[in-house]
Amino acid sequence: MDIAHLIQTYGYFAVALGSFLEGEAVLLAGSLAAYHGHLALAAVMGIAAVASFMGDLPYFFAGRRYGARALRRFPSLRQRKRRVESLMHKHHIMLVLCLRFLYGMRVAGLLALGMSRISTLRFLVLDLFSAVLWSASICAAGYGAGGFFRRIFTEGVAPEQLALPVAVLAGTVLFWMVWRRAVAALGD
Repeated sequence: MDIAHLIQTYGYFAVALGSFLEGEAVLLAGSLAAYHGHLALAAVMGIAAVASFMGDLPYFFAGRRYGARALRRFPSLRQRKRRVESLMHKHHIMLVLCLRFLYGMRVAGLLALGMSRISTLRFLVLDLFSAVLWSASICAAGYGAGGFFRRIFTEGVAPEQLALPVAVLAGTVLFWMVWRRAVAALGD
């Protein structure tokens, strides 16, 4: 049994499980496998979007059902909840759309959204759209990386050909730093 056979046999299941549990790395690996012809890219994207969406639901509904009980049990959380609710009231659409892109914030954010006043239907629509956007962007990055690395290793790359990838990486890091500061400022 070779690795290609294992990927073709279990790859879609791994993408589904990884995406359900918050797995950008698994989705990147799945899209790299798609680049090399072991999986179908459209299937990887679709499975990841649905599994990621489904993975959000238990946390949202746990917040919806048990949030009030948690607030009664831990009174110190009430003040924080008021602050978070005011932020969610103003920015709930962007919060739902961006939450899965904020590493380490997905579960806490989904629980908080469940405790908020956002309608279930609105959350479901926004979250499904966010899951599709997340899946497409991570798959595009993985598939593109497959082509980029294949070219580097087979043909070699001139320094000027690295300008665009380096600029994209620098821009991404800069955006991430600005985003983290903005999120920290909102929390104060």
